[in-house]
Amino acid sequence: MDTSKTEPFAAAAFIKEIGRGVKGARSMSRADAALLYEAMLDGRVSDLELGAILLAMRIKGESVDEIAGFMDAAERAFAPLPSPPGDYAPVLIPSYNGARKLANLTPLLAMLLARQGVPVLVHGVEHDPGRVTTAEIFAELGIAPTGSTADMLDAFAQHKPCFMPIELLAPKLAQQLALRRILGVRNSTHTLVKILQPFECPALRLVSYTHPEYLAMLTDYFGGAAPAARGDAFLMRGTEGETVANANRAQEINWFHAGSKTLLVERDARWPASSRCRRRSPRKWRIAYRWHGR
Repeated sequence: MDTSKTEPFAAAAFIKEIGRGVKGARSMSRADAALLYEAMLDGRVSDLELGAILLAMRIKGESVDEIAGFMDAAERAFAPLPSPPGDYAPVLIPSYNGARKLANLTPLLAMLLARQGVPVLVHGVEHDPGRVTTAEIFAELGIAPTGSTADMLDAFAQHKPCFMPIELLAPKLAQQLALRRILGVRNSTHTLVKILQPFECPALRLVSYTHPEYLAMLTDYFGGAAPAARGDAFLMRGTEGETVANANRAQEINWFHAGSKTLLVERDARWPASSRCRRRSPRKWRIAYRWHGR
């Protein structure tokens, strides 16, 4: 038995570095971040230290190396999903916010993609007080949360989107998300689940951000720190936190492929898209999420 997976983890040295406030805190290396987050996921960090870590990171903000290290540990914490058959790489749509004022169009996006034969996995939370979640809309449409990878592959074969609760997809990450109910604020895991790539094959991640500092950090992450073999990403400002177009105004959308960034949609372009956007987007979408010979 590997006792390193069960012994308590002393986190004081890490807290000393990240807990000095916005100006005094130092960021961890990628290796140290992976080591710390792995211990957090395994439940080897005391409640007191865990609370200190989560609040320190909330105040300091995550560096690219820290997010990359956290993701390294996160992807080792659950079994990868099998590759779906077909010409298209799977598309991942995180849904952890829902809608408060605007319509939640995430289910519509998922269904339109699935109708074209694209394997679409929506993952997220089933309920969020004060918001209308994607899972709740799917339930009204007769699309129940998946219970297994076999159900997921069946949905793909029928050209239907699949919704997988984070509790099933990555139980240890779900436990970290649940700490929001205790602390009252989100933590680094909320960023991780939005950039999660759980498939064993390359996939296209639709990723959103809510604050400008996350745009800079995620741009750097997908521009260099994210493993290119894991697939591509579209990055845009979220619509009330959801990774879906805003019906009132166009958000800037950037495509990351092998560390290279390409502008797909300009900010504040007219809806329906401008002539430039109409010329570029269909071709770019096909290139971005189709991989032949996988």
